Amino acid sequence: MTDREAELRRLATTLREHDAVADAFIAKSFTDRLLIVDIQRGDSIPRRLVESISDHDLVGANEVYDDDGADVSFAGAVGDETRHQFVDVRTRGDHQSYVVE
Repeated sequence: MTDREAELRRLATTLREHDAVADAFIAKSFTDRLLIVDIQRGDSIPRRLVESISDHDLVGANEVYDDDGADVSFAGAVGDETRHQFVDVRTRGDHQSYVVE
């Protein structure tokens, strides 16, 4: 595990301690590392969490991928939660996607 991955895993663990957060974890999408944050239904992602996430060089996926979503990180509903995705811009494009030929 790289230092960066360990840092982001620690961030996800810290985020899970917040009352509004149902879950937080690291994932990969094609060539990018993502931080996924599931927020309890009815809550919006607290501004201070977004600022903390941003302090770790993570940017809302809708902003990074030029999606016209109303929220820079909102990705949709998952069960009773709303999912937010943040792209690790520090290592963006450095990850090998798996391609079956």
